[in-house]
Amino acid sequence: MVLVVGDPAIASGDPAPTVADARATCRFCATPLRDVFADLGMSPVANDNVPLARDNAMEPFFPLCALVCSQCFLVQLAPFETPKPLFRADYAYFSSYSSSWLDHCRRYTEQMVARLGLGASSHVVELASNDGYLLQYFMQRGIPVLGVEPTANTARVALEKGIPTRVEFWGEQTARVIAAEDGRADLLLGNNVLAHVPDVNDFVAGMKVALKEGGTITIEFPHLLTLIELNQWDTIYHEHYSYLSFGTVGRLFEAHGLRLFDVQELPTHGGSLRIFGCHEDDPRAPSAAADELLARERAAGLEDLRTYLEYGDRVIEDKRRILTFLIELKRAGNSIAGYGAAAKGNTLLNYCGIGRDVLDFTCDANPHKQSHVLPGTHIPILAPEAIRERRPDIVLILPWNIKDEIMQQLSYIREWGGRFAARSPELRLFE
Repeated sequence: MVLVVGDPAIASGDPAPTVADARATCRFCATPLRDVFADLGMSPVANDNVPLARDNAMEPFFPLCALVCSQCFLVQLAPFETPKPLFRADYAYFSSYSSSWLDHCRRYTEQMVARLGLGASSHVVELASNDGYLLQYFMQRGIPVLGVEPTANTARVALEKGIPTRVEFWGEQTARVIAAEDGRADLLLGNNVLAHVPDVNDFVAGMKVALKEGGTITIEFPHLLTLIELNQWDTIYHEHYSYLSFGTVGRLFEAHGLRLFDVQELPTHGGSLRIFGCHEDDPRAPSAAADELLARERAAGLEDLRTYLEYGDRVIEDKRRILTFLIELKRAGNSIAGYGAAAKGNTLLNYCGIGRDVLDFTCDANPHKQSHVLPGTHIPILAPEAIRERRPDIVLILPWNIKDEIMQQLSYIREWGGRFAARSPELRLFE
């Protein structure tokens, strides 16, 4: 299956659309898109770190503008032209480098085994299975699994762990092949993948095909309501095509013969949802949690276009606060290092125009990111040991969703009076 980024006309090389371009239509319901949710200007691809050997080479920038559909309220990126796929064979994100995320996946496995009665005769299929970070826990319990992962380098790591993995993009065609050759799934899951899908209709249609009668779908994604309430605009980047609410995802599932019957609110990624889906004729009734969340989203204005149109001004004001905060730290004589080469950090740095004049370097535990520079800003990415060696006054935690984990790992900076800074939700210092 070939991944086409954005509108096929755009992918073929036609000029990128303006907001008024009739080709900019909703990924779900095809309504023409006219309304801006947040315009973050021009930005490089957030996970496209630059090798040191190409530090002085030309680097492409693309519009980073989120629009909102006036009919289904799906927040989504405007189509943009890119010369290469965003999810390539050398994709640098490996899920297993976060211990807190692994703990989350271990707990999820325990909960699903208990709730669904999974065992040796069950079949668990994960969409965007990355390096096997989650399926390994099902395998340890003797439960048959299959991963579907489009990036060859992460899939290779999973295969080395003995986790069956197909290197393909998920969609209806792939689902039909897998259902015929491997059987349909008792549990079909996807963590932080639905937002990354350019063709949401094809993706959900594939889940309908691959799900066994009586089977369960779980999908996790950052919650749009939390993004708005806590001003998490730095979670907008090119690999995230969509920004999702429970209500909009429910409509998407219903359009493909599925429905949502339960939801859990999670702290991961700054505030996520875990939705539970099934076939439309499944007898399971909607939970009280599902009904309550729908009501809360309506009360918060997620079915009112004005809520979305007013958000952009908050983003601009937050940018000004961040710049003032960092400039005052530098004027006071502080050295500042970053921690993390996360996508949300690159959105923040590029939108705010923060470069090596503010941030001396950043660190990341993922060796695949080291010996590179961050896209756009070209801030060097070093191994975590550089923090101890260079003793910065301030460590700016860019992946703020795991700030507690990072602050514990780097607690030694207090030996020389070092302090942490992170968004929570506004950027501030932590002693």
